[in-house]
Amino acid sequence: MLNGIFYVLRGGIQWRMLPDCFPPRQTVYRWFAAWRDGGLFETINHHLVMAGRERAGREASPSAAVMDSQSTKTTEAGGPRGYDAGKKVNGRKRHALVDTDGRALVLHVHPASVQDRDGAVPLLKASRSPFPFIERVFADSAYAGDRVADASSIAIEIVRKKPDQVGFAVHPRRWVVERFFAWINRNRRLAKDVEATIKSASAFLYAASVMLLTRRIARCE
Repeated sequence: MLNGIFYVLRGGIQWRMLPDCFPPRQTVYRWFAAWRDGGLFETINHHLVMAGRERAGREASPSAAVMDSQSTKTTEAGGPRGYDAGKKVNGRKRHALVDTDGRALVLHVHPASVQDRDGAVPLLKASRSPFPFIERVFADSAYAGDRVADASSIAIEIVRKKPDQVGFAVHPRRWVVERFFAWINRNRRLAKDVEATIKSASAFLYAASVMLLTRRIARCE
């Protein structure tokens, strides 16, 4: 079942195009829907993050993280969406909180019209239960302000551009979350948000993270 779900995710195909070597598409989708609604992908991701950190010789629960968002277009499938005036994208926004090695800790999806500082508040609050030892989060200037700083007990450190910067430049800490977005976008299902519901979009994000973490752990064997 997982291989069938990963095939849809990686190939960006419709459920009805699932090859015959997998169980019937109705069965695979039914299990996907059950695991999505039960939060199984988030649970697997959580355990893999801790296992991966321990294999790398670090504490299972991180004390620092990096936060950023990515706006992506949607299709005519419908579902909640909005217009991001800054990126000029009509669709949804993916908010990610990753550790300093790029492992996804908490992932949220919401309409692209939601401002970064507004989307950061529920993201930070959601991180307190699974990762209670996070003390500091690095973010860009879009998260500056009292609203984000007062959202939780986590200290927000803004990594700003250099005054004389021209063009693209790699910023300390922030590049880790940008790399995470680049990694998950290798899955064609995530190149554009085609899901009709926020739950399905979030489940596929966590499934993509599970694939990444599994491969990272396997390479350490």
